[in-house]
Amino acid sequence: MHRKTCRRANAPGDAHELTFSCYKRLPLLSKERTCRWLVESINKARRQAQFDLWAYVVMPEHAHILVCPRVVDYDISEMLWRMKQPVGRKAIGFLKQNSQIWLEKLTVHRADGSIARQFWQAGGGYDRNIIEPDTLIRVIDYFHQNPVRRGLVDLPVEWEWSSARWYAGCRPVPLEMDSTLPRTYES
Repeated sequence: MHRKTCRRANAPGDAHELTFSCYKRLPLLSKERTCRWLVESINKARRQAQFDLWAYVVMPEHAHILVCPRVVDYDISEMLWRMKQPVGRKAIGFLKQNSQIWLEKLTVHRADGSIARQFWQAGGGYDRNIIEPDTLIRVIDYFHQNPVRRGLVDLPVEWEWSSARWYAGCRPVPLEMDSTLPRTYES
């Protein structure tokens, strides 16, 4: 079976627009508990993998994140692994204890007869290098409008799991942004 992969360009100085989805686009990020696990994991990953976080939104079945590595030698795949792996592990552990029905939805039967549980969609997701300030503005606005376009809220600041609240000056927020974004973005 061919597995879809994502080519990554680890270019020093570039920001990265990242998108990753839940397995089979199931709404596995629809609970506050799971969203909290993800923002905690992002926060920890940014310290470990040394990247600045400029924007994010967590939707029920996927997440968008805008990051900028602080070091010249970096690996976006490692950053994503640090963000996603702890969430998948916690969620599957939780489901083993609390919901066999949902756990079955995450079960993958492998060709060798073994089974695995998969929280995240296989493949590399989406990764786009961003170098233009105008593109940064459009990406951040796209992230913030995502819950509005889906009809989940009327205004971007009403969605708790987004950096829109941080940019609007609302505090406290689940996840603080780094203030290293070029001064071209005014919300």
